[in-house]
Amino acid sequence: MMTEDTIAAISTPLGHSGIGIVRLSGRDSVSIADRIFVSPGKKSLKQKTSRRIVYGHIINTKKEILDEVLVSVMTAPHTYTREDIVEINCHGGPVSLRRILELVIKGGARLAEPGEFTRRAFLNGRIDLAQAEAVLDVINSMTEQSQKAAVEQLRGRLSKKIESIRKELVELIAFVEAYIDFPDEDIEPPSLKELQNMALKILNSLRELTGSSQFGIILREGLKTAIIGRPNVGKSSLLNALLEQDRAIVTEIPGTTRDIIEDYLNIHGIPVRIMDTAGIREVKNIAEKEGVKRSLMAMKEADLVILILDGSENLHNTDRQLIRKSNTENTILVINKTDLPQKIRLSEIRTKGESDGKTVSISALKGTGLDDLKNKIAKTAVNGRFSPGAAIVTNVRHVHALKKALSSINSFIRDIKKVPPEFLAVELRDALDSIGEIVGSTTTDDILDRIFSDFCIGK
Repeated sequence: MMTEDTIAAISTPLGHSGIGIVRLSGRDSVSIADRIFVSPGKKSLKQKTSRRIVYGHIINTKKEILDEVLVSVMTAPHTYTREDIVEINCHGGPVSLRRILELVIKGGARLAEPGEFTRRAFLNGRIDLAQAEAVLDVINSMTEQSQKAAVEQLRGRLSKKIESIRKELVELIAFVEAYIDFPDEDIEPPSLKELQNMALKILNSLRELTGSSQFGIILREGLKTAIIGRPNVGKSSLLNALLEQDRAIVTEIPGTTRDIIEDYLNIHGIPVRIMDTAGIREVKNIAEKEGVKRSLMAMKEADLVILILDGSENLHNTDRQLIRKSNTENTILVINKTDLPQKIRLSEIRTKGESDGKTVSISALKGTGLDDLKNKIAKTAVNGRFSPGAAIVTNVRHVHALKKALSSINSFIRDIKKVPPEFLAVELRDALDSIGEIVGSTTTDDILDRIFSDFCIGK
């Protein structure tokens, strides 16, 4: 599919930099750029070999030089969009970029919409929809590991897995529809048991992908981590120690933190969205009461809870209540203030933390024990959800599509001995359409608009 118009946009961030890029894509890209570009040899860009950088100047209609530039010409189909592309590399000031963009628009180009270059790459068949979404994930990656996962999706690892499942589904549908189309023919169809086994294989593949999404979404959006505890146990001190900066105010006055303070940090390649919460205790002050309410909500919604206890004091009733409320699978118990004489008794918390290796002793003030805590955070994030080399689902949209497909396959397996083949075929077709939404083989303009609206203009 080749679009009729030519689009243009500034593809580098706004501001001041050494280089800025104005990008054009479409069948008139070269001719539009040629009218405003002059090289020392006065040769047309149309005469230049594809994938060569040409030195020259951009001029306006009055033949005034606007900037000294390098222009790269890439001809279809071997380009990002599979259309002719021109990139004008000028100085990275906003005035130069704006004036050059205005010239190419006056010359016949249209200002690109958000993500339109990548959308054209998808529509022209260079990448599928999962790969297109991975472009944005690469740009927005917060750690090396999340960037690596995005690059693997961009290279097509997830798409190949989806395509393999689709082929198995198509084969299963073909067998089922043979019953419908040729009921009286002498065809040796697979037994119901064989069809069921084929469906179970597909079901297991879908479950494997869905299971990977727990870790994949953490890589994409960050491990939502709440630091919980009563006042003055060292929550804000721990946040500052992990971030290696004074992000939260630390005082000896209970109730200093009244709202959730959050930031991101990189722990062993895993992006962690860490939140310092208000100290939990019985309060009458309206503002502090709201802070406690938000802390309890953060504890409930977090992927990981770091429950801090003050090792220099005996266990309080509030500590015991928080331990009872915590989920052992996603809670790390931290005994803070090990630089002071210890009064806390481990036997009181052993059943909740020590027995499963999720109790860590630290001194947020001195910085001791933090490496052990980071290791436990990373281990909790992975928690068997990731196999090296496996395809990872990092997108909530993909998860929803996989769950719809799972539901349809489960219905097929449940109904295989109960309903006519016509109904079984509908269930399989629904599953095929659902996973097709991931790579874009079945999609709508509304879905595409929603996906590409998150992109920046120029990508």
